[in-house]
Amino acid sequence: MENKFIIKNEEELEAVIGAPMQFVRGKILPQLDDVMKDFIRKSPLIFVSTIDPNGRVDVSPKGDPVGFVKIDESGNLLIPERLGNRLTMGFRNILRNGEIGLIFVVPNQRETLRVKGVATILNEPELLDKLQAKGKPALLCTHVEVKECFMHCGKAFIRSNLWQPDAWDASTESLGAKQLAPVLGGGSDAESIQKSEELLENAYKDELY
Repeated sequence: MENKFIIKNEEELEAVIGAPMQFVRGKILPQLDDVMKDFIRKSPLIFVSTIDPNGRVDVSPKGDPVGFVKIDESGNLLIPERLGNRLTMGFRNILRNGEIGLIFVVPNQRETLRVKGVATILNEPELLDKLQAKGKPALLCTHVEVKECFMHCGKAFIRSNLWQPDAWDASTESLGAKQLAPVLGGGSDAESIQKSEELLENAYKDELY
C-alpha cells in the first residue's frame, strides 16, 4: 500500500515548508566573500561530505587548531590531512567523484558556513609542509574548488543548546569505547570497555600528529 504521507515532489514539499524567500536565495554565492573567509580562519572544526560508488553520502569530521583550513590565492580551500583510522573513505570517494560538501563550525557562533565544491587530492611536499601542525607536515591535502557557499542560520545550534554547558550530558562514559569493545574481541562487561577506552586514549595521546 502506498504511503500517502511520503513527500514526492517539490510542490508538496513547499506546501508544508513554504518557498524560500528571495533574500535567502540571494545569500548563496559562487565564491567566498570576506566574512566567509574570516569565518574559515576562526574555525577549528569542519564536517566533510563525499559520495561513495553507490551514490551514498559519507560525512566525516576534521579538526585542528583554529584556521587549519587555508584559503589559496584563488579563493579555494586547502584542507590538511592528519593521522586517522586509515579507512580513507572520503579520499577513495573523491578519487571516483570529486563532488564535496563542507560545514564550518566556530565555537560560540550560532551560524555555520556551508560550502559545495569539487575536490582533488594533492601530495606536493612544499604545500604539505606549509600545512604542518606540531612540527609535522600534513599527510595529504584536499584542494576544494569552491562552487557555492552561504552562511547557514543559527536555529539548529540554538535548538540544540550546543554552546550551553548547563544543557550538556554530564556523563563521562565513552560510548565510542563501549561500541568498540566487542569489535576488539571483548564484550559489554566493564573490563572489556575499560581496555577499549585505554586503547582509544593511547591513540588520542600518541597518534594525533
